[in-house]
Amino acid sequence: MLSPMRPPSLFPLFAEVSTLKGVGPKILPLVQKLAGPLVRDLLFLSPSGLIVRRPMTATSAVEGQVGIFEVVVDRLIVPGKPGAPIKVRASDADGFVHLIWFGGSAQHIDRLLPKGERRLVSGKVERFNNEVQIVHPDVFTLAQADDIAAVEPVYPATAGLTSRVIRKLVQGALEHAPELPEWQDPAWLAKRRWPGWRAALGALHAPAAEPDLLPDTAVRKRLAYDELLAHQLALARRRRARQITPAPVVTPGEPSERVLAALPFDLTGAQVQAIAEIRRDLTSGEQMGRLLQGDVGSGKTAVAALALADAAASGFQSALMAPTEILARQHWQRLAPMLEAAGVPTVLLTGRDTPAERRARLAALASGEAKVAIGTHALFQDAVRFDRLALAVIDEQHRFGVNERQRLQAKGDPRTGGVHLLTMSATPIPRTLELTQYGELEVSRLTEKPPGRTPVTTAVLPLARIGEVAKRLKAALDSGAQAYWICPLVAESEASDLAAAEARAADLRRIMGVEVGLAHGQMAGAEREAVMAEFADGRLPLLVATTVVEVGVDVPNASIMVIEHADRFGLAQLHQLRGRVGRGTAASTCLLLYGGGDDGLGETARLRLETLRRTEDGFEIAEEDFRLRGGGDPLGLKQSGFPAYRFADPIRHRELLLAAADDARLVLARDPDLTSPRGEAIRVLEALFDWRNDRPGVD
Repeated sequence: MLSPMRPPSLFPLFAEVSTLKGVGPKILPLVQKLAGPLVRDLLFLSPSGLIVRRPMTATSAVEGQVGIFEVVVDRLIVPGKPGAPIKVRASDADGFVHLIWFGGSAQHIDRLLPKGERRLVSGKVERFNNEVQIVHPDVFTLAQADDIAAVEPVYPATAGLTSRVIRKLVQGALEHAPELPEWQDPAWLAKRRWPGWRAALGALHAPAAEPDLLPDTAVRKRLAYDELLAHQLALARRRRARQITPAPVVTPGEPSERVLAALPFDLTGAQVQAIAEIRRDLTSGEQMGRLLQGDVGSGKTAVAALALADAAASGFQSALMAPTEILARQHWQRLAPMLEAAGVPTVLLTGRDTPAERRARLAALASGEAKVAIGTHALFQDAVRFDRLALAVIDEQHRFGVNERQRLQAKGDPRTGGVHLLTMSATPIPRTLELTQYGELEVSRLTEKPPGRTPVTTAVLPLARIGEVAKRLKAALDSGAQAYWICPLVAESEASDLAAAEARAADLRRIMGVEVGLAHGQMAGAEREAVMAEFADGRLPLLVATTVVEVGVDVPNASIMVIEHADRFGLAQLHQLRGRVGRGTAASTCLLLYGGGDDGLGETARLRLETLRRTEDGFEIAEEDFRLRGGGDPLGLKQSGFPAYRFADPIRHRELLLAAADDARLVLARDPDLTSPRGEAIRVLEALFDWRNDRPGVD
C-alpha cells in the first residue's frame, strides 16, 4: 500500500526539525536521534515526568520536593582538592541554604551568584545536619522571576540535550501545529468528553499535576485513539487490498484425500474447522492471508499438509518456508513421504545443497515437475523459479520479516493471480495483540491437542535443590531418557550470578558421566544445528542450551526439561521451552529452578511460575503474560512496518483498540475511497501517523 499523500495542512508538521529556532548543527543529530527528523516527531514526544516548584524557606523546606528560595549570597567555598564540590552558602530570613555543584567553574558560579546579591534558586531539597542543601540548583535574578515555571514537564534527555532544551523546542513545534479537520465521530467525542486534536496536543505538553501524565486522562486517550485508529485503518486497507487481489482457485482432490488417510491420528475439531476456513479462502478466487495460530503440539503441520495437497490437486505448486535448516529438514522428513505417496513430488531447498542437488531441484520446480518445495530462506533467492506457485506457507512467521515473506509470494505467476499466504505461529497470541499485529490477516486458532499427547508435569523448585535435581536426572538418563537443561547465559560473568551454559555443560559431563551437547546463539549456525541434530537422533542423552531451542526440532524421546533461573525468563518463553518435551508417549517433566529463597522471588516472577505450574493452556498463558508484561513495546511493530506506539498502550488502552478496529472497518465499508467529509479528514489522520516514509518532502 502506498503512503497516504500529505495534505497541505500538514506541511508545517512534516518540516525538518532543523527549521525550528534553536536547532543548530550541533544539536540537530541529537534531536533527530531522540525524537525523529520531523517537527511532528517532537510534538509526539510526550513528557515523562513533572517538576512542581513550591515557594519555601529554610525552615519550611520539605525534603524530596522542589523548592523556590529567595536568598542572599553569603560566600563562595572553593574546594581545596580536585574532585571536591564547589559550594555557595546563601541565606534567607529563616536560615542557611547551601548550594552545591559537582564539577563546573568556580569563576562561572561566582559570576552567577555574586556575594551580597539577592537571587532566586530552585532545586530538589535535601537536608544535611538539618540544614537545606540543593545540588546543581537553577539560579535566577529577581527580574527573571516570571521565567520560573511553577510546573514544568520533564522530557526524555540525552547527553548534550537536556529536558529543558527539549521543552523549548517542543514549545516552538507547537507553534507549527495547525487546527485540523475533525476526523473522529462527533457523537463518539461527545460521549467520551474528549478535546479536539489541537487542544489535546497542547494539553499534553502543559500538564498541571502528576495525574495529567497518566494514560487514562481524556487528553491521553484522545491521542491514543487517534493513533490506534490510524493503525487499524492501515491494517484494514491492507486486508481490503488483499481481498480484491485475484488468486488461483484451489480445491481439494485425490491427493488431499490420500494425505488425510495417511495421517496417523484423527483430526481434532479445531483442525477440522481451520482446514474448512483455509479451504473457503483458497476456493474464493481472492488472495488468502491467514494466520494459523496454535499451541505447541496442536497439529499445525497436519493442517498445512492438507493445504499443500490441495494446491497440488488443483495443478499448482506450493512452498513451505522454515526459519532454520534443521526445522526445514524435519518438515521434509515428515511431509515428503506422505506427499510423495499421495502423488505430490516434493523437494528440499536449503543453503547447504550441493551444486548438483540444487540444479536438479531448481529444474524440477521451474518445470512444474515438483509440486511442493520445503526449505529455508533459500526459497526466495533469485535463482529459484516456480512454474505455477499458488500457495506460500510460512512456519514460525515471526522469524521472518515482511519483505522476506513478500519475496516468496512474488515468485507467483502474475497470469494466475496473487499467491495465497498461510502463516503459522506456535506462540499463542491474546486477542488484543492479534488485532494489533495481525489485523490484516484472518485468524484460525487450534485450541486442542491431538489425542495421544502426554501432559507435562511442572514443578517449581529453589536452586538450592539443584543437587537433588541432578541426582534424579542422572537416574533418568541411565534408564534411557533424554533431557534439556536450559541456562540464561552462554559464559560466566563476574557481573552476573546467572547460570552459564558452558560451565553447566562441563559440570554435568562430570556428574552424569555421559556425553553432553551444548547449543547457544554464539555458535556458528552449522555447528549448532549439528549438535541439535545429534540430540534429535538420540546420540546425545543431554543437551545444555540457551533459549535457541525455544523454537526447534521435535524430539519425542526428550521427556525432561530443566530451566535454571526460570524466574528470569518471560512467561511465553517458558511455555515455549516447556513445549520441547511431552511430544512422545513417555511421561514428561519440566523443572523450573528459581534463584535465591522465597523472599528473593518477586511478585511478578512468582505469578509467572505459578501460572506455568497450574496450566498448559497456551492461550490462557498468553493472556496472563499480556496482563503481567505491562507497557513497553510487546508488539515488535517495526518488523511489521509500524513503529512502536507514541501515545497508545495496547494493554491499558485495550478497549480503545477494539473500538478503533470496529471504527476502521465501518469507515471503509461506508466510504471505501474516503470521499465524504469525514473520509477526507481521515486522510489527514492517516498521513499524520504514517511512519513508513518520514523523509521530508517525499510522499
